[in-house]
Amino acid sequence: MADIDKTQRTEQQQGESRRASGVDLETRRELRRETRRSQTYKAFLKNLCAIGSMSEEEAEQAAVSVLCVLEQRLFGEEAEHLEAQLPAKLQELLVRCERHVGKPTTRFGKEGFIRMVSEDLGVDGGLAEQRIRAVFTAIRDQVSEGEIEDVIGQLPSDLRELWMRPI
Repeated sequence: MADIDKTQRTEQQQGESRRASGVDLETRRELRRETRRSQTYKAFLKNLCAIGSMSEEEAEQAAVSVLCVLEQRLFGEEAEHLEAQLPAKLQELLVRCERHVGKPTTRFGKEGFIRMVSEDLGVDGGLAEQRIRAVFTAIRDQVSEGEIEDVIGQLPSDLRELWMRPI
């Protein structure tokens, strides 16, 4: 009898929960998760916009371009480790990037990095370098010190300078 009362109370609570908002509990939880994901991504973009004096669209394009090129330069599972600390919505944009999926890591330095981003964004080298520095600064604000050190450990000295020097 007690089990029946408990089941009825649980069903009643679920019904009340659904009636209050018109949405079941699991759907509300998913909506909250998506809201948090979106807010984290928006905060990253807002920070990048402020650092690099860019519009939101320019910031998103710069972030995807720079991270894609950076991932082409990182060896082993380091790209995955870096991505894991980035906002989920940014990770989704990178997953769709065809340039780094399935391609072997290549060696290039600062000039190659700037050239690739410049071509991808359709901007001159000077502006590309500013955007790279802005994205790197925003990434460093987002990830752990240990991850920053891991990335530095895989870069040649000229790229380390680009990674560490703010705009």
